Amino acid sequence: MAFRRAKSLLSMGSALSLGALLAAGLAGAGSLARAQVFVVGEKSAMADVSTDFHPTRVELSTNPIDERGRRELIRDLLAEQGFAHRALPLGEDLVLVANGSLRPSGDGYKEMLYKKGQSAAPGDRVVISAVTVKADRIVFDLNGGPYLKHRFLRHIELDGMPIVSPDDEYVTGCRVTLLFEGGIPEVSAPEVKALLDPIIDFGVKTSAEAYADSLPQFLKDAINQHDVLVGMNSKMVLAAMGPPQSKVRELVPGSTDRHYEEWIYGQAPQTVRFVRFEHDRVTQLRIAALGKPIATHDKNELRGYLDGENPDTTREIALGDGEADKGSSGPPTILKPGEVAPGSSQRVRLPVSLPDTPPDKTTPAPAAPSPTAEPGNPSAAAPANQPVADAPEDKTADAPNTSTH
Repeated sequence: MAFRRAKSLLSMGSALSLGALLAAGLAGAGSLARAQVFVVGEKSAMADVSTDFHPTRVELSTNPIDERGRRELIRDLLAEQGFAHRALPLGEDLVLVANGSLRPSGDGYKEMLYKKGQSAAPGDRVVISAVTVKADRIVFDLNGGPYLKHRFLRHIELDGMPIVSPDDEYVTGCRVTLLFEGGIPEVSAPEVKALLDPIIDFGVKTSAEAYADSLPQFLKDAINQHDVLVGMNSKMVLAAMGPPQSKVRELVPGSTDRHYEEWIYGQAPQTVRFVRFEHDRVTQLRIAALGKPIATHDKNELRGYLDGENPDTTREIALGDGEADKGSSGPPTILKPGEVAPGSSQRVRLPVSLPDTPPDKTTPAPAAPSPTAEPGNPSAAAPANQPVADAPEDKTADAPNTSTH
Protein backbone atom coordinates (compact mmCIF):
# COMPACT_ATOMS: atom_id res chain seq x y z
CA MET A 1 0.00 0.00 0.00
CA ALA A 2 2.79 2.42 0.88
CA PHE A 3 4.59 1.49 -2.34
CA ARG A 4 1.56 2.38 -4.49
CA ARG A 5 1.17 5.75 -2.73
CA ALA A 6 4.79 6.64 -3.34
CA LYS A 7 4.51 5.68 -7.02
CA SER A 8 1.44 7.84 -7.50
CA LEU A 9 3.16 10.82 -5.88
CA LEU A 10 6.22 10.37 -8.11
CA SER A 11 4.10 10.26 -11.27
CA MET A 12 2.24 13.39 -10.15
CA GLY A 13 5.55 15.30 -9.55
CA SER A 14 6.95 14.39 -12.98
CA ALA A 15 3.75 15.59 -14.65
CA LEU A 16 3.95 18.89 -12.78
CA SER A 17 7.61 19.43 -13.73
CA LEU A 18 6.87 18.63 -17.38
CA GLY A 19 4.04 21.15 -17.34
CA ALA A 20 6.28 23.80 -15.81
CA LEU A 21 8.91 23.24 -18.48
CA LEU A 22 6.31 23.45 -21.23
CA ALA A 23 4.92 26.68 -19.81
CA ALA A 24 8.40 28.22 -19.55
CA GLY A 25 9.17 27.24 -23.15
CA LEU A 26 5.97 28.86 -24.41
CA ALA A 27 6.73 32.03 -22.47
CA GLY A 28 10.28 32.18 -23.91
CA ALA A 29 8.98 31.70 -27.41
CA GLY A 30 6.62 34.59 -26.92
CA SER A 31 9.39 36.87 -25.68
CA LEU A 32 11.62 35.90 -28.63
CA ALA A 33 8.79 36.64 -30.98
CA ARG A 34 8.46 40.13 -29.49
CA ALA A 35 12.31 40.85 -29.35
CA GLN A 36 14.08 42.97 -32.04
CA VAL A 37 17.15 41.61 -33.85
CA PHE A 38 19.96 44.10 -34.77
CA VAL A 39 22.37 43.21 -37.55
CA VAL A 40 25.54 45.40 -37.71
CA GLY A 41 26.54 45.91 -41.33
CA GLU A 42 28.77 48.19 -43.35
CA LYS A 43 26.29 51.04 -43.55
CA SER A 44 25.66 51.18 -39.83
CA ALA A 45 29.34 50.71 -38.92
CA MET A 46 30.58 53.38 -41.36
CA ALA A 47 27.75 55.84 -40.90
CA ASP A 48 29.88 58.34 -38.98
CA VAL A 49 32.99 58.11 -41.21
CA SER A 50 33.62 61.27 -43.20
CA THR A 51 34.96 60.93 -46.76
CA ASP A 52 35.22 64.62 -47.63
CA PHE A 53 38.31 65.29 -49.73
CA HIS A 54 39.88 68.55 -50.86
CA PRO A 55 42.87 68.27 -53.24
CA THR A 56 46.00 70.30 -52.63
CA ARG A 57 47.44 73.06 -54.79
CA VAL A 58 51.21 72.91 -54.36
CA GLU A 59 53.37 74.35 -57.13
CA LEU A 60 56.01 71.79 -58.11
CA SER A 61 59.18 72.12 -60.13
CA THR A 62 59.46 70.78 -63.64
CA ASN A 63 63.01 69.46 -63.11
CA PRO A 64 63.30 65.77 -62.20
CA ILE A 65 64.66 64.81 -58.83
CA ASP A 66 68.29 63.70 -58.60
CA GLU A 67 69.98 61.16 -56.35
CA ARG A 68 70.91 63.76 -53.76
CA GLY A 69 67.28 64.89 -53.56
CA ARG A 70 66.15 61.31 -53.03
CA ARG A 71 68.53 60.83 -50.12
CA GLU A 72 67.49 64.13 -48.57
CA LEU A 73 63.81 63.17 -48.78
CA ILE A 74 64.47 59.89 -47.00
CA ARG A 75 66.60 61.56 -44.34
CA ASP A 76 64.20 64.45 -43.71
CA LEU A 77 60.92 62.48 -43.76
CA LEU A 78 61.92 59.34 -41.87
CA ALA A 79 60.58 59.24 -38.28
CA GLU A 80 58.51 62.42 -38.81
CA GLN A 81 55.33 62.62 -36.75
CA GLY A 82 51.93 64.03 -37.60
CA PHE A 83 48.24 63.68 -36.84
CA ALA A 84 45.69 61.77 -38.94
CA HIS A 85 43.19 64.02 -40.69
CA ARG A 86 40.86 61.08 -41.32
CA ALA A 87 40.44 57.45 -40.32
CA LEU A 88 43.29 55.48 -41.90
CA PRO A 89 42.64 51.84 -42.91
CA LEU A 90 44.98 48.90 -42.48
CA GLY A 91 46.64 47.63 -45.62
CA GLU A 92 48.52 49.06 -48.58
CA ASP A 93 45.86 50.07 -51.08
CA LEU A 94 45.64 53.79 -50.25
CA VAL A 95 46.93 55.94 -53.15
CA LEU A 96 47.08 59.74 -53.10
CA VAL A 97 47.77 61.54 -56.37
CA ALA A 98 49.89 64.67 -55.96
CA ASN A 99 47.52 67.66 -56.29
CA GLY A 100 44.85 65.14 -57.31
CA SER A 101 42.36 62.62 -56.02
CA LEU A 102 42.45 59.89 -53.38
CA ARG A 103 41.96 56.26 -54.35
CA PRO A 104 39.73 54.67 -53.19
CA SER A 105 37.28 57.40 -52.23
CA GLY A 106 33.69 57.68 -51.09
CA ASP A 107 32.00 54.35 -50.50
CA GLY A 108 35.13 52.48 -51.58
CA TYR A 109 37.05 54.14 -48.76
CA LYS A 110 34.39 53.09 -46.24
CA GLU A 111 34.40 49.57 -47.58
CA MET A 112 38.17 49.33 -47.08
CA LEU A 113 37.83 50.54 -43.50
CA TYR A 114 35.03 48.03 -42.85
CA LYS A 115 36.84 45.03 -44.31
CA LYS A 116 40.44 45.65 -43.20
CA GLY A 117 40.00 47.60 -40.00
CA GLN A 118 41.26 50.93 -38.76
CA SER A 119 44.91 51.80 -38.25
CA ALA A 120 44.43 55.31 -36.83
CA ALA A 121 41.41 57.37 -35.88
CA PRO A 122 41.08 61.07 -36.76
CA GLY A 123 43.43 63.05 -34.53
CA ASP A 124 45.68 60.10 -33.62
CA ARG A 125 49.43 60.57 -33.82
CA VAL A 126 51.12 58.68 -36.68
CA VAL A 127 54.82 58.14 -37.34
CA ILE A 128 56.50 57.60 -40.71
CA SER A 129 58.43 54.39 -40.09
CA ALA A 130 59.74 53.79 -43.64
CA VAL A 131 60.19 55.87 -46.82
CA THR A 132 60.79 54.38 -50.28
CA VAL A 133 61.42 56.67 -53.26
CA LYS A 134 60.69 55.14 -56.67
CA ALA A 135 60.55 56.54 -60.20
CA ASP A 136 57.03 58.00 -60.02
CA ARG A 137 55.94 57.52 -56.40
CA ILE A 138 56.96 57.83 -52.77
CA VAL A 139 55.77 55.03 -50.51
CA PHE A 140 55.24 55.77 -46.80
CA ASP A 141 54.79 53.14 -44.09
CA LEU A 142 52.89 54.56 -41.12
CA ASN A 143 53.08 53.07 -37.63
CA GLY A 144 55.14 50.09 -38.71
CA GLY A 145 53.53 49.41 -42.08
CA PRO A 146 50.97 46.80 -43.21
CA TYR A 147 53.19 43.74 -42.68
CA LEU A 148 54.95 42.20 -39.74
CA LYS A 149 58.72 42.10 -39.84
CA HIS A 150 60.06 38.67 -40.68
CA ARG A 151 61.74 36.88 -37.79
CA PHE A 152 63.50 33.59 -38.46
CA LEU A 153 62.92 32.51 -34.84
CA ARG A 154 59.26 32.01 -35.71
CA HIS A 155 60.28 28.95 -37.76
CA ILE A 156 62.30 27.23 -35.01
CA GLU A 157 60.82 24.79 -32.51
CA LEU A 158 62.28 22.84 -29.60
CA ASP A 159 60.48 19.64 -28.60
CA GLY A 160 57.46 20.77 -30.57
CA MET A 161 57.29 24.17 -28.80
CA PRO A 162 57.95 27.36 -30.81
CA ILE A 163 60.71 29.62 -29.49
CA VAL A 164 58.72 32.76 -30.32
CA SER A 165 54.97 32.90 -29.94
CA PRO A 166 53.30 33.57 -33.30
CA ASP A 167 50.76 35.91 -31.70
CA ASP A 168 53.14 38.30 -29.97
CA GLU A 169 52.77 41.04 -32.61
CA TYR A 170 49.91 42.45 -34.60
CA VAL A 171 49.73 44.64 -37.67
CA THR A 172 48.81 48.18 -36.65
CA GLY A 173 50.10 50.28 -39.55
CA CYS A 174 49.17 51.20 -43.07
CA ARG A 175 50.89 52.17 -46.31
CA VAL A 176 50.22 55.38 -48.25
CA THR A 177 51.52 55.87 -51.80
CA LEU A 178 52.05 59.43 -53.05
CA LEU A 179 51.83 59.17 -56.84
CA PHE A 180 53.41 61.73 -59.19
CA GLU A 181 52.07 61.51 -62.74
CA GLY A 182 55.02 61.80 -65.11
CA GLY A 183 57.73 61.11 -62.50
CA ILE A 184 58.89 62.69 -59.24
CA PRO A 185 59.96 66.32 -59.71
CA GLU A 186 62.58 68.17 -57.69
CA VAL A 187 60.62 68.35 -54.46
CA SER A 188 61.62 69.09 -50.86
CA ALA A 189 60.41 67.55 -47.61
CA PRO A 190 58.13 70.51 -46.68
CA GLU A 191 56.47 70.27 -50.10
CA VAL A 192 55.87 66.54 -49.66
CA LYS A 193 54.30 67.22 -46.26
CA ALA A 194 52.01 69.79 -47.90
CA LEU A 195 50.97 67.21 -50.51
CA LEU A 196 50.10 64.72 -47.74
CA ASP A 197 47.92 67.26 -45.94
CA PRO A 198 44.58 65.61 -46.94
CA ILE A 199 45.69 62.53 -44.97
CA ILE A 200 48.24 63.67 -42.36
CA ASP A 201 48.70 67.02 -40.66
CA PHE A 202 52.36 67.90 -40.08
CA GLY A 203 51.53 71.31 -38.65
CA VAL A 204 53.16 70.52 -35.29
CA LYS A 205 56.58 72.14 -35.32
CA THR A 206 59.68 70.18 -34.50
CA SER A 207 62.35 71.56 -32.17
CA ALA A 208 64.53 72.49 -35.18
CA GLU A 209 61.65 74.34 -36.86
CA ALA A 210 60.76 76.18 -33.65
CA TYR A 211 64.39 77.23 -33.24
CA ALA A 212 64.58 78.39 -36.88
CA ASP A 213 61.51 80.60 -36.40
CA SER A 214 63.37 82.54 -33.69
CA LEU A 215 66.22 83.52 -36.04
CA PRO A 216 66.50 86.59 -38.32
CA GLN A 217 64.92 86.43 -41.75
CA PHE A 218 68.14 85.90 -43.71
CA LEU A 219 68.98 82.89 -41.51
CA LYS A 220 65.44 81.52 -41.95
CA ASP A 221 65.85 81.75 -45.73
CA ALA A 222 69.23 80.00 -45.56
CA ILE A 223 67.82 77.18 -43.43
CA ASN A 224 64.78 76.75 -45.69
CA GLN A 225 67.13 76.52 -48.70
CA HIS A 226 69.39 74.04 -46.84
CA ASP A 227 72.40 76.35 -47.02
CA VAL A 228 75.23 76.57 -44.46
CA LEU A 229 76.78 79.95 -43.65
CA VAL A 230 80.14 80.52 -42.03
CA GLY A 231 79.54 81.54 -38.42
CA MET A 232 76.52 79.29 -37.78
CA ASN A 233 76.42 77.13 -34.68
CA SER A 234 75.63 73.43 -34.65
CA LYS A 235 71.89 73.94 -33.97
CA MET A 236 71.55 76.11 -37.09
CA VAL A 237 73.42 73.58 -39.22
CA LEU A 238 71.23 70.73 -37.94
CA ALA A 239 68.11 72.76 -38.73
CA ALA A 240 69.38 73.44 -42.27
CA MET A 241 71.03 70.15 -43.23
CA GLY A 242 70.02 67.60 -40.64
CA PRO A 243 72.49 65.13 -39.11
CA PRO A 244 75.63 64.50 -41.18
CA GLN A 245 76.54 61.22 -42.83
CA SER A 246 79.90 61.16 -41.03
CA LYS A 247 82.12 63.21 -38.74
CA VAL A 248 85.89 63.66 -38.52
CA ARG A 249 87.84 65.11 -35.59
CA GLU A 250 91.39 66.37 -36.15
CA LEU A 251 94.00 68.69 -34.67
CA VAL A 252 94.11 72.27 -35.91
CA PRO A 253 97.21 72.61 -38.17
CA GLY A 254 100.10 74.01 -36.16
CA SER A 255 98.47 73.33 -32.78
CA THR A 256 99.00 70.57 -30.23
CA ASP A 257 95.85 70.95 -28.13
CA ARG A 258 93.18 72.59 -30.33
CA HIS A 259 90.81 70.37 -32.28
CA TYR A 260 88.27 70.93 -35.01
CA GLU A 261 85.33 68.76 -36.04
CA GLU A 262 84.25 68.36 -39.64
CA TRP A 263 80.75 67.28 -40.64
CA ILE A 264 80.48 65.65 -44.07
CA TYR A 265 77.26 65.83 -46.11
CA GLY A 266 76.81 63.93 -49.35
CA GLN A 267 78.71 61.21 -51.12
CA ALA A 268 80.69 61.22 -54.36
CA PRO A 269 79.97 61.56 -57.25
CA GLN A 270 77.28 63.90 -55.92
CA THR A 271 78.04 67.25 -54.32
CA VAL A 272 79.86 66.85 -50.98
CA ARG A 273 79.94 69.54 -48.30
CA PHE A 274 82.59 69.68 -45.58
CA VAL A 275 81.48 71.83 -42.62
CA ARG A 276 84.28 72.59 -40.15
CA PHE A 277 83.47 73.52 -36.53
CA GLU A 278 85.69 75.17 -33.94
CA HIS A 279 84.18 76.04 -30.55
CA ASP A 280 80.69 75.21 -31.92
CA ARG A 281 81.00 77.70 -34.80
CA VAL A 282 81.40 77.06 -38.51
CA THR A 283 84.81 78.41 -39.46
CA GLN A 284 85.12 76.88 -42.92
CA LEU A 285 82.80 75.45 -45.57
CA ARG A 286 84.11 73.52 -48.55
CA ILE A 287 81.83 72.45 -51.39
CA ALA A 288 83.11 69.78 -53.78
CA ALA A 289 80.87 69.50 -56.88
CA LEU A 290 81.45 67.13 -59.74
CA GLY A 291 83.54 68.72 -62.51
CA LYS A 292 84.13 71.95 -60.56
CA PRO A 293 86.99 73.16 -58.34
CA ILE A 294 86.45 73.01 -54.59
CA ALA A 295 84.79 76.20 -53.35
CA THR A 296 86.00 77.35 -49.92
CA HIS A 297 84.16 79.80 -47.66
CA ASP A 298 85.99 81.01 -44.54
CA LYS A 299 84.62 84.54 -43.92
CA ASN A 300 81.83 85.20 -41.43
CA GLU A 301 78.47 85.49 -43.22
CA LEU A 302 76.12 86.14 -40.27
CA ARG A 303 76.07 89.94 -40.71
CA GLY A 304 77.03 90.57 -37.12
CA TYR A 305 74.55 88.09 -35.62
CA LEU A 306 75.94 86.17 -32.60
CA ASP A 307 78.86 88.58 -32.35
CA GLY A 308 77.91 89.28 -28.74
CA GLU A 309 78.52 85.66 -27.82
CA ASN A 310 82.08 84.61 -27.16
CA PRO A 311 82.71 81.11 -28.52
CA ASP A 312 86.04 80.93 -26.67
CA THR A 313 84.12 80.44 -23.42
CA THR A 314 83.12 76.98 -24.63
CA ARG A 315 85.49 74.41 -23.25
CA GLU A 316 85.67 70.75 -24.15
CA ILE A 317 86.25 68.31 -21.33
CA ALA A 318 88.24 65.40 -22.71
CA LEU A 319 91.23 63.35 -21.65
CA GLY A 320 94.37 65.25 -22.56
CA ASP A 321 92.53 68.26 -24.05
CA GLY A 322 92.90 71.80 -22.80
CA GLU A 323 94.82 73.14 -19.86
CA ALA A 324 94.39 72.37 -16.20
CA ASP A 325 92.23 74.69 -14.18
CA LYS A 326 94.21 77.48 -12.61
CA GLY A 327 94.28 77.32 -8.85
CA SER A 328 93.66 73.61 -8.80
CA SER A 329 95.60 71.81 -6.05
CA GLY A 330 95.63 68.47 -7.78
CA PRO A 331 93.24 65.70 -8.64
CA PRO A 332 89.99 65.45 -6.68
CA THR A 333 90.08 63.33 -3.54
CA ILE A 334 87.75 62.24 -0.75
CA LEU A 335 90.47 62.39 1.94
CA LYS A 336 90.37 65.07 4.58
CA PRO A 337 93.31 67.45 4.97
CA GLY A 338 96.13 65.54 6.64
CA GLU A 339 94.74 62.05 5.89
CA VAL A 340 96.74 59.45 4.06
CA ALA A 341 95.27 56.80 1.82
CA PRO A 342 95.47 53.26 3.23
CA GLY A 343 98.64 51.51 2.14
CA SER A 344 100.37 54.75 1.11
CA SER A 345 103.98 55.35 2.16
CA GLN A 346 103.53 59.10 2.08
CA ARG A 347 104.10 60.85 5.42
CA VAL A 348 102.08 63.95 6.09
CA ARG A 349 103.48 66.70 8.29
CA LEU A 350 100.66 68.18 10.26
CA PRO A 351 100.87 71.93 10.90
CA VAL A 352 101.75 73.02 14.43
CA SER A 353 99.21 75.38 16.00
CA LEU A 354 100.82 78.07 18.16
CA PRO A 355 98.93 79.99 20.87
CA ASP A 356 97.71 83.42 19.98
CA THR A 357 99.05 85.05 23.25
CA PRO A 358 102.34 84.27 25.04
CA PRO A 359 102.01 82.40 28.34
CA ASP A 360 101.89 84.38 31.66
CA LYS A 361 105.34 84.59 33.25
CA THR A 362 103.86 84.74 36.79
CA THR A 363 102.43 81.31 36.43
CA PRO A 364 104.88 78.85 38.04
CA ALA A 365 106.24 76.29 35.67
CA PRO A 366 105.38 72.71 36.47
CA ALA A 367 107.88 70.97 38.70
CA ALA A 368 110.18 68.53 37.05
CA PRO A 369 110.30 65.02 38.42
CA SER A 370 112.82 64.75 41.27
CA PRO A 371 115.84 62.60 40.51
CA THR A 372 116.84 59.75 42.72
CA ALA A 373 118.62 60.88 45.89
CA GLU A 374 122.27 60.02 45.96
CA PRO A 375 124.87 60.54 48.70
CA GLY A 376 126.77 63.72 48.23
CA ASN A 377 124.03 65.32 46.11
CA PRO A 378 122.30 67.82 48.35
CA SER A 379 120.04 69.11 45.62
CA ALA A 380 118.51 65.70 45.21
CA ALA A 381 117.62 65.45 48.88
CA ALA A 382 116.16 68.94 49.13
CA PRO A 383 112.46 69.42 48.61
CA ALA A 384 111.32 70.72 45.28
CA ASN A 385 109.63 73.81 46.79
CA GLN A 386 112.62 74.96 48.92
CA PRO A 387 115.88 76.49 47.75
CA VAL A 388 118.92 74.35 48.06
CA ALA A 389 121.42 75.56 50.78
CA ASP A 390 124.96 76.21 49.79
CA ALA A 391 127.37 73.46 50.62
CA PRO A 392 129.75 74.18 53.54
CA GLU A 393 133.13 75.37 52.52
CA ASP A 394 136.13 73.13 52.98
CA LYS A 395 138.28 75.29 55.27
CA THR A 396 141.06 72.83 55.40
CA ALA A 397 142.13 73.79 51.94
CA ASP A 398 142.76 77.48 52.76
CA ALA A 399 143.90 77.15 56.37
CA PRO A 400 147.60 77.68 57.11
CA ASN A 401 149.73 74.71 57.96
CA THR A 402 150.27 74.96 61.79
CA SER A 403 151.75 71.62 62.25
CA THR A 404 155.10 71.58 64.08
CA HIS A 405 157.88 69.39 63.36
